[in-house]
Amino acid sequence: MATCAARRALAVGSRWWSRSLTGARWPRPLCAAAGAGAFSPAATTTTRRHLSSRNRPEGKVLETVGVFEVPKQNGKYETGQLFLHSIFGYRGVVLFPWQARLYDRDVASAAPEKAENPAGHGSKEVKGKTHTYYQVLIDARDCPHISQRSQTEAVTFLANHDDSRALYAIPGLDYVSHEDILPYTSTDQVPIQHELFERFLLYDQTKAPPFVARETLRAWQEKNHPWLELSDVHRETTENIRVTVIPFYMGMREAQNSHVYWWRYCIRLENLDSDVVQLRERHWRIFSLSGTLETVRGRGVVGREPVLSKEQPAFQYSSHVSLQASSGHMWGTFRFERPDGSHFDVRIPPFSLESNKDEKTPPSGLHW
Repeated sequence: MATCAARRALAVGSRWWSRSLTGARWPRPLCAAAGAGAFSPAATTTTRRHLSSRNRPEGKVLETVGVFEVPKQNGKYETGQLFLHSIFGYRGVVLFPWQARLYDRDVASAAPEKAENPAGHGSKEVKGKTHTYYQVLIDARDCPHISQRSQTEAVTFLANHDDSRALYAIPGLDYVSHEDILPYTSTDQVPIQHELFERFLLYDQTKAPPFVARETLRAWQEKNHPWLELSDVHRETTENIRVTVIPFYMGMREAQNSHVYWWRYCIRLENLDSDVVQLRERHWRIFSLSGTLETVRGRGVVGREPVLSKEQPAFQYSSHVSLQASSGHMWGTFRFERPDGSHFDVRIPPFSLESNKDEKTPPSGLHW
């Protein structure tokens, strides 16, 4: 996560930029190779640190795309705020905030052990605290450079027809934590390339930031609130591998005279150490309110076995689960391998699968 004392190399594809914010002057120029998702902030306001020629795409030149602002330690970013993702390095724009409850088991690590919870998973009592996340759009120019480390079609919805298993996604829609945002400004009236940018936002040079919500964005947020809402975030660290889980309720469908409830869960894996590790296996336990307990084992996640290193410390993906009950729990472990061939298990924090009790009608895709 970004802090003012941090120095971190950020990757976009095979290209890197580094930032050193200790004692930095603000604002600071933000540069990119034209047509590529690579960034290089200036070391100071007078001396620029550019991409090296060996990393610069052939035939490309660096162009200034904006100026960094001081990251907010308090308060929220407004709709229309441009930012660079501090972990995955993509350009984006804030649509609106979510106030989530963060259940951080690392903070609760000193708490006394409690009895096993109803899901059968021994755990410590964890109290949630309010934490700000944002619904954002990802610049389409950067999607190819982050696709190996973060899914750009991770926000999915139930389709609006009878197939209870049909899902669809809005490309370039993401959820971002407050500390992931490195804010910047731009003089470009359309600084983010996304098909929804001009549909949702209007340029107004009298405002700061100079992009304000159109009525279409407010209506879209209101109508789809139940299926977009981010409410709970769960986090736990094992042997310097931090796992963050965000579950989303997607709705209910009827299938073969029974109700099927769907959830999406987004997982981020972060290597907080300098040692290289690779994810090899997943092991899930899924408990349903109907009384069933399912065990799922498999190689990797979403068909991949990502390597987490100092240069590329994070991997993020989304997956889905369905139950024939209105609620349940999930927990488990990821098995990682070290360069010497040894293995270790990383805990996935237990999280609840809850449905909307006041749901009147099932969602029928996104409403516009």
